[in-house]
Amino acid sequence: MINPDKVVLVTGADGFIGSHLTELLLSLGYKVRALAQYNSFNSWGWLEGIKSHGLEVVCGDVRDPEFCREITAGCGTVFHLAALIAIPYSYVAPDSYVDTNIKGTMNMCQAARAAEVDRIIVTSTSEVYGTALEVPIPETHPRQPQSPYSATKIGADAIAESFYNAFGLPLVIARPFNTYGPRQSARAIIPTIISQIAAGARVIKVGDLTPTRDFNFVTDTCRGFVALAQTAGIEGRNINIATGTEVSMAETLRLIAELMGVEVEYVVDPERIRPSKSEVRRLCGDNRVITSLTDWRPEVSLKDGLRKTIEWFTDPVNLSRYKTDIYNR
Repeated sequence: MINPDKVVLVTGADGFIGSHLTELLLSLGYKVRALAQYNSFNSWGWLEGIKSHGLEVVCGDVRDPEFCREITAGCGTVFHLAALIAIPYSYVAPDSYVDTNIKGTMNMCQAARAAEVDRIIVTSTSEVYGTALEVPIPETHPRQPQSPYSATKIGADAIAESFYNAFGLPLVIARPFNTYGPRQSARAIIPTIISQIAAGARVIKVGDLTPTRDFNFVTDTCRGFVALAQTAGIEGRNINIATGTEVSMAETLRLIAELMGVEVEYVVDPERIRPSKSEVRRLCGDNRVITSLTDWRPEVSLKDGLRKTIEWFTDPVNLSRYKTDIYNR
């Protein structure tokens, strides 16, 4: 389905998952137009270290509809990842999440429709499900807005679905579960533990360690995106990218400490605790749809993925990018 003769657009390409997806697409021989959020520092985020003759980096903002039309023109496939993603910051600045996540998705759907793209992959999140009412969580699970972030992603999904239903926009909604790996923001549980230990801490600040998560290594998530872009006849569907397994935050902490060869204690930092009704207690995704429709399978085990992530974060150059003594919302 990805036309090698047309440019592939990736929004949010300067971020964690987007930069890995850009690398994967380039390695497969595609020409990629990568959107980095405009800033006065002229920073391309995690795209800075990526060099390829097939890469075109543009800076802008999905909140601007005319800009979205401009960058989408001439593209065959669009991967829309641009979003505000931090749950804690969504408690502080929910209006900005509405603008970026809902309106930004609408702008990209409008642009994709005008450009008559072959397919747009709209990025959702497992957070739209809220705490699991059944396990593993199927795509038909009720959507529960337990944070302003998840509410805006539910809204973005609904906007995308409406463009498929009303206008026949060829789209697929990809719903990855908890992605982790090199370059992830330290607001997430795995990098916050690894970066604190790598910086020498032995008393680790954490939030609630009882919830469970379905962790996808970032390369598996990106392969899932590509599989959904290349599979015919799945337009209009919401599709999980998940391992079908779950692990608690406490077990994740124990496993990281074991792999890093240290003994640690932990303290609960009240700043990292979500409001009680907002915490998603359990996430474990049903991956039977994606594995039945595509050849995608998770390839990287949690231990192997953590080893790769630890190796990256313990490189002094990479670790220096993180403020390990400050909680990153």
